Amino acid sequence: MVSYAIGEIKRLLQIETHVVRYWEKEVPLIQPQKDKRGRKLYSSHDLQILLRLKYLLYERRFTIEGARGQLFRELAGDYQNRRAQVTVLRSELLDLYFFVHKV
Repeated sequence: MVSYAIGEIKRLLQIETHVVRYWEKEVPLIQPQKDKRGRKLYSSHDLQILLRLKYLLYERRFTIEGARGQLFRELAGDYQNRRAQVTVLRSELLDLYFFVHKV
């Protein structure tokens, strides 16, 4: 698993660390883990959320509340799409199972 220290996040996103900390408080989807020394480490998923958040705030001019809501809507949509894909795969696997066992 790839992890990023806050300094790396700062460099990659080109924003100050206090901004990252503020976003982390305002958007509960960002969930860094602490290492043994107590330093926060951000996952690849956290980085993706931070990149999307930066885009929504700086490019699309969302407020932090609006950006947070947009992120939740996007993730809910991803969840629904994945759930639909699993349902289709399950159906196809059952069809394949019954086909194989008929022969």
